[in-house]
Amino acid sequence: MSKTPVYTTTNGKPISDPFSTQRVSIEKEGYQYAPPVGPLLVQDFKLIDSLANFDRERIPERVVHAKGAGAFGYFEVTDDISDICCSKFLDTIGKKTRTFTRFSTVGGEKGSSDTARDPRGFATKFYTEEGNLDLVYNNTPIFFIRDPTKFPHFIHTQKRNPQTNLKDANMFWDYLTANPESLHQVMYLFSNRGTPANLRAMNGYSGHSYKWYNSKGEWQYVQVHFKSTLGFKTLNNEEAGELDKKNPDHHTKDLFDAIAQGDYPVWDCYIQTMTQDEAKKLPFSVFDLTKVWPHKDFPLRHFGRLVLNENPQNYFAEVEQAAFSPSNTVPGMEASNDPVLQSRLFSYPDTHRHRLGANFVQIPVNCPLKSGSFAPQIRDGPMCVNGNLGATPNYAGAYNCPVQYTAQAKPSGSKPDEQYQGEVVPFHWEVTDYDFSQPGKLWDVLGKQPGEQDALAHNVAVHVINAIEPIQERVCEYFSKANPEIGEKIHNELQSLRRSGKM
Repeated sequence: MSKTPVYTTTNGKPISDPFSTQRVSIEKEGYQYAPPVGPLLVQDFKLIDSLANFDRERIPERVVHAKGAGAFGYFEVTDDISDICCSKFLDTIGKKTRTFTRFSTVGGEKGSSDTARDPRGFATKFYTEEGNLDLVYNNTPIFFIRDPTKFPHFIHTQKRNPQTNLKDANMFWDYLTANPESLHQVMYLFSNRGTPANLRAMNGYSGHSYKWYNSKGEWQYVQVHFKSTLGFKTLNNEEAGELDKKNPDHHTKDLFDAIAQGDYPVWDCYIQTMTQDEAKKLPFSVFDLTKVWPHKDFPLRHFGRLVLNENPQNYFAEVEQAAFSPSNTVPGMEASNDPVLQSRLFSYPDTHRHRLGANFVQIPVNCPLKSGSFAPQIRDGPMCVNGNLGATPNYAGAYNCPVQYTAQAKPSGSKPDEQYQGEVVPFHWEVTDYDFSQPGKLWDVLGKQPGEQDALAHNVAVHVINAIEPIQERVCEYFSKANPEIGEKIHNELQSLRRSGKM
């Protein structure tokens, strides 16, 4: 039986009464009800200690992905893909690697509804023997942008109006219709595919193209898919609304309860691969985040499974302080030239340093498996709690500190990377007719499932009805670029809503 803990202040001093405060005594004479004491004393460390820490409990909220839930688990290799990737955690069938996964909505605040119409983040940290690998994905295979400079603008339009502090349908649709490369993602989001029934029945997609190397140094472009073994289950607009009324934290509770009951969620893990020569023949750029790779041309290849089997013991310590970044890679994997991915390599660690401090990697949930990581120039800073490498010189190559350099930048005999030559240019993607080709195909796919096309039109209409009429007209034109039928259906839905007064 564990020993009953002693109640103390933060410096370990035992306390006899946690609820008393130090005050100066006064004469009670003349006071019928007032206590016989005067003002508080600032010397009461127990009180100051408690209040000062209470005032600092909240760290800055994530600008995006603020609302989230997470769990520990493991990844197990099920198939040999050594011809594609030489990462050690993939080198043996049956090998297991401990993981931590966080799911989140993108645009909502920390207290927002789990069932909001919003993309979901799907980030997994692999604690491998070669360091931490972070796969930072979404539940949609495409995204709204392909120019990274647009990201702050886009996110601002999905949040609150700076004057009213209210969500603003004019801002939301004004941006999207002015940037039509977003149409593919918007169609996915506003179809019934856009709202998962729960986190356990939700897929994850890399979206970005990555580069993976084998032991010969041969590389290919890779996209990763995590597919729920429960199947892809979703909610329509009205079902999502009803769940929100009953419990806005429905997804969070569902995940926690399932794991607590031993009903562990599982995802099958697949890759798509593409050679550089194949990429040159595509009708779109392999670095375009608004496009999918057709499965008939680039079929899925199974390589593992992800299992979540352990709930966090403390939400703040293990979920709120979890820090993911696509820059956290291991040998055999690296980023491609996708410009949005390249910008995330900087932006993610930068926001963690802002939210959690310079030493965020020392927080246990973020700490690499190897406690003996050695980077002598990374020193000091707030909340450095790992010994700070003691007396070791704080630079690499010190005369009295020999080190080993065992990792190769690339496997010997590596195939050459992409070759670059030219001027520095202010590049911006141009919108072409092909930007509406894949959204048009998605519309055709929805047409094979009864009611799905009508649901998309309905879901868009009940959202955009809150915008001014000129923007409503732009929305109809925007969707018509994929297929005129979509714009017509949305227009008819808007007219019906106006007649019924549901505005």
